Amino acid sequence: MEAVEERKTLLVATQLTKTFGAVEALKGVDLTVSAGEVVALVGDNGAGKSTLVKTLAGAHRPDTGQIFFERKPVSLGNPAASVELGIATIYQDLALCDHLDVVANLYLGRERHNAARLLSEREMELKAIELVGSLSTNPPPPRALVRDLSGGQRQVVAIARALLAGPKVVLLDEPTAALGVSQTRDVLELIRALRARGLGCVLISHNLDDIFAVADRICVLRLGANAAEFTVSGCSREAVVASITGATPSDQPPPWGGTQR
Repeated sequence: MEAVEERKTLLVATQLTKTFGAVEALKGVDLTVSAGEVVALVGDNGAGKSTLVKTLAGAHRPDTGQIFFERKPVSLGNPAASVELGIATIYQDLALCDHLDVVANLYLGRERHNAARLLSEREMELKAIELVGSLSTNPPPPRALVRDLSGGQRQVVAIARALLAGPKVVLLDEPTAALGVSQTRDVLELIRALRARGLGCVLISHNLDDIFAVADRICVLRLGANAAEFTVSGCSREAVVASITGATPSDQPPPWGGTQR
């Protein structure tokens, strides 16, 4: 059983630290992500969530600590190194070009060409239809401008673009922020689809309803350090909130199915 679990582990971060001047953003943070699971990363503002994700995405270099990908130590010196390794990051602003259509956004900077060095428009369009359609029951038209899409459809485009690189881990920063009820439901289904593909997902969210709907584990950060870790099936919302706020005394064992640090 232990060998199977080890084989499925994709990303391991151990004792990561990061300082910005006098501010300790990360204080020895640990995180593990396995294939086919959604790990929710939660905490109050300033807990270190964004810094941790940007470190895993290669945007920040940790001061100390180690990152392992598929059991091998790696150095993520820049975002390109993270992408090449198999880690895709989808930030809250999505970084889409509103004036371009879906196909152009998916292939921006990595367009496909034919033997005559002309754009293979039909090939890219067919691949876009296939990929976007596999992620959503309400896929946007391939030639629709991104500015005309709903928030949920924009998330589909951003995730589809990330999947073109063949990632094994996807980091999602507040994917349902500012979305309506139906659009949020679509995005949660999208996250389930990523898990069904066998990808490891890290979900940053302040919405506990969303977290309990799709996450398998919850990792709580508080003041730049690990505060607790839970399995969703074995904890309550009250326990998670208590861990986020520090309401449970650290010298008492928690009355739920998690571990207090």
